[in-house]
Amino acid sequence: MVQIRWLKDAKEDLKEVFEYIALDSKRYAQLQIEKIVSRTKILRDPNFINSGKLVRELEREDIRELVEGNYRIIYKVINNNMIHILMIHHNARDLTKRRKKLN
Repeated sequence: MVQIRWLKDAKEDLKEVFEYIALDSKRYAQLQIEKIVSRTKILRDPNFINSGKLVRELEREDIRELVEGNYRIIYKVINNNMIHILMIHHNARDLTKRRKKLN
């Protein structure tokens, strides 16, 4: 089984997503966070570690993304047994402004 490690920036992103959505609905905010976290569970299977598509703003095989609703879950394949969740990014925002965090 592949280990999934949520890095500090990704955890902070989840918190920000929750806080923003919670301005309208704490219930919906919690549901969105659960959907994002649940979406990453597919990566626990070594056969699906590379199932995410390549991040179009980068040209790196080791950085990939899953999409859940309006959110991009960007992760790095460390090896066949470990991935790091780097960030959660809203589709409408410009990823190039956060590019430094992907290196």
